[in-house]
Amino acid sequence: MDVIELKSEFAVRVNGLKYSYPDGTPALRGIDLVVRRGESVAIMGPNGAGKSTLTMHLNGILAGEGRVEVMGVEVNKKNLKQVRSIVGLVFQDPDDQLFSPTVREDIAFGPLNMRMPVEDIEKAVKRALEWVGMEGSEERSPHHMSFGEKKRVSLATVLSMDPDILVLDEPAANMDPRGRREFIELLSCLKVTRLVVTHDLDMARQLCPRTIVMEKGRVVADGATSNLLSDRDFLYRSGLA
Repeated sequence: MDVIELKSEFAVRVNGLKYSYPDGTPALRGIDLVVRRGESVAIMGPNGAGKSTLTMHLNGILAGEGRVEVMGVEVNKKNLKQVRSIVGLVFQDPDDQLFSPTVREDIAFGPLNMRMPVEDIEKAVKRALEWVGMEGSEERSPHHMSFGEKKRVSLATVLSMDPDILVLDEPAANMDPRGRREFIELLSCLKVTRLVVTHDLDMARQLCPRTIVMEKGRVVADGATSNLLSDRDFLYRSGLA
């Protein structure tokens, strides 16, 4: 695969994106959006709005009609390996990402698939664990960890790839108040472009200056988080309150 030089000022560009489920139900109905490098953007909306479906197009898990670019690279089968080194997707349930006997193996999985040299893989594992505050956990079983620890390790599996764009699906769901607070603080320190799918209004306010609201597969609002989330009538109409 030819490596494409990343020159775009935009982290994400989506033009006319449409997608239907296998039964023919439309999930995305012509999405257009742009996210600049370094932005932190919340993606909000009621269940079934298409939020997760949209994010799964950013690293090629799903492929619909239209054009999707990340860091100037078109998301398609030819570029899939490079795209997945650019976009790190953290699922809502950490058990969807943790499948190896040890933390080290889970975090090393991505770099191994990218065929990094062995010494670089070890450095990537150590660096990722330091970023999430889980130093020294390499030999632990992720399956015997607390939910909060699993969330941190699942994030580390993505950070080990050193992505330019971090996409998080309901990152604080099912966490206790302390774990939620600590996880938000951790995310706020990561110097990458962030797209955060969430129903958590407070998280959106704390992490994301900009919010995109979706409904029935369309973008219905895109603006300053402080403005959108202070409009009670809008929140009610959009199914967010």
